[in-house]
Amino acid sequence: MRVHRRCAALALLTTVPFALVGCGLIGGDKEPAEQPGRAPAEEALAKSRERVQAYLDAMVVKDVVAGRSQLCTVLHESFDEAATGPNGDFADHFTVAQTEITDIRPGPLGQEVSTVVTVTVGKRKADRGLLFTVTREGLDWCISGERPGGHSPAPAPTP
Repeated sequence: MRVHRRCAALALLTTVPFALVGCGLIGGDKEPAEQPGRAPAEEALAKSRERVQAYLDAMVVKDVVAGRSQLCTVLHESFDEAATGPNGDFADHFTVAQTEITDIRPGPLGQEVSTVVTVTVGKRKADRGLLFTVTREGLDWCISGERPGGHSPAPAPTP
């Protein structure tokens, strides 16, 4: 019985330090921003806004190449097939009159950027919500998803 307790104690003593280092409870003298592979929330927010705004700007001027360059590599092929099609973001039959980023927040797959795009077709005008997901691909940020909808703007903090 005494041998089992010693083995259990030895196992516990050898694994706990690794678990504590993995959790950041010990050996965490670096700030999260200094640790490789981790970006601070401010960078994620700024890069997400930057990527989506560049995509929206490309939609306004119908610059397919500039729009494609904001997307993650995995989306390039589907973008090439659909971008200028009847339902594509760069279709010729409508004009993007105005764009606005309304909210940015963390989501389960990356930063979720809510936008409102004002589209005109002939004399008809409509606002459409689009929700973009922005993630890191290697060392850079890119749009990894787009779908209809979006979040309501987050309430402003009360002083």
